[in-house]
Order: sequence, then structure tokens, then C-alpha cells
Amino acid sequence: MKEIYVGSWEEFEDELKKLFTEHEARKQASNLHVSNFLFRGQSNFEWKLETTLERYAPGVLRVSEYFRRIHAAKPQIETFTGHHWTIPTPPEYEDWLEEQDALGFSNIHAYDYMVYLRHHSFPSPLLDWSRSPYVAAFFAFRHACERRAKYVSIYAYLEYAGKAKLISPQLPHTTVRGPYVRSDPRHFFQQSQYTICIVFSKGDWVYGSHEEALANENEDQDLLWKFNVPSIEKLKVLQLLDRYNLNSFSLFGSEESLMETLAFRELIIKD
Repeated sequence: MKEIYVGSWEEFEDELKKLFTEHEARKQASNLHVSNFLFRGQSNFEWKLETTLERYAPGVLRVSEYFRRIHAAKPQIETFTGHHWTIPTPPEYEDWLEEQDALGFSNIHAYDYMVYLRHHSFPSPLLDWSRSPYVAAFFAFRHACERRAKYVSIYAYLEYAGKAKLISPQLPHTTVRGPYVRSDPRHFFQQSQYTICIVFSKGDWVYGSHEEALANENEDQDLLWKFNVPSIEKLKVLQLLDRYNLNSFSLFGSEESLMETLAFRELIIKD
């Protein structure tokens, strides 16, 4: 991971331009796939890259056990939301897990269900990213507080850098899952994609640590940049993003997010 401190929002945008210039050079220099960047914002630069599942239920959790838990919750979620998901039974899911090879999961069963859960605060092994650096910036600054942290962080992640990706199943490794999934509208508002980190340990698939998996020094894959931007830039950045209709309401579409956006406009920035 490359960590870069900048002194202002404008300096961050300059670094962003350099990043995209480097990305184009990689594409021109290689006949192999170069991923598009994914971005993630965090309001405290001291926080690790952790999923909500890691924060809510620390420790290694077997993939099959997590599926059993969300499968058990499904009838109640369907009853109260009116949504329905067709997913395997736990025994079917475990049979599928046994078929996964050393390269990791060929796909993720019940992915649409897991994405919905992630967007509605159920602890998830999916780490959410956006294809937009400005969406990531909104999430970085939304709850930023200079008293708690001097900097916010905006991450840029590149899975494929123009060379083949090598994976060892006995080490935590990340894979990106794409945008094409039926889910809550906020998945599309936020231009979301997700990474999942897995490792084969003691004869079973378990969810691993993104922080550990992405701390590698490999220059050919899983490249990560961490831009630390002063928290004091919060008002300027959120006001700028709101001018382009990047705000809580445009990214969530709920009544609560409407109130948050109106409060910001009427109580914070209104002349």
C-alpha cells in the first residue's frame, strides 16, 4: 500500500489526476487486463480496512457458518420487506463450497441477497467500494470530525495491473465482485462494487482480513493507494459535492437522507 498525505482537497485532486494518468499508461503498456479503479472513503485515517462483519463479530468466521446465519434471517427479512430471494439451502451451499478450487470462488452464491444485507446494515463480509472517487470522498467527509481524526482517508484500489493475478489459497486474498446485480437502488446510486477476502484454512474456507491481504508489496496486482486528506476540509468538500448533487439523499434516497441533506443546506451552508 502506498500512503500519501495531502494538504488540501485541491492537492488530492491533483494526485487523482496523476493516478488516472498512470492508469492509462498501464493500459497502453500491457496487452493484459487492467482493472478500473475502485474507491473507498473512511472518516478516520487510523481505521483499518475492515468489513462490517469484522467490526461486529471479530475473529475468523467460516464462510459456511455465515451463510447459515443469513439463511436463518431470510424469512423474517422477506416478511417485513416484501422482497424475495432464491438462494441455496445450507447443505447445497456447503456442497458448492467443496467444489471451489485454489483460485477462490468462481462466483458468490446468494450475492444479490448479501449485497442487499450490506446496504441495510446487516454485518457483511463484503467490503463496499465505489467506481467514483467523489462518492468515496462524500463517505470520507460525511461524518468526519477534526477532534476525532486529523485526516480522512480515500482509498484507490486496482485489482489487475496489466499482468496475471497470482493467488495462494492459504493466504488471504481479495476478489472484486461486480455491479451487475439486482439489489437496493442505493447500490446503483453509489456506483457500488465489492471485494471479498477469503482464505483456505484448516480444510475450510473462512473470511480473511482485507488489511492483511492488501498489505502486500506486489507491484503487479492488488495495488492500493491511501490518500489522507485533512478533516478540516469537510465543509468545503461537502458543499462542492452537493453542487454536483452528490449528497446523502442522492446516494441513499430515503426520508432520513433527505432530512440530512436539507439540514446541511438550511442549517450549515445557507447564507
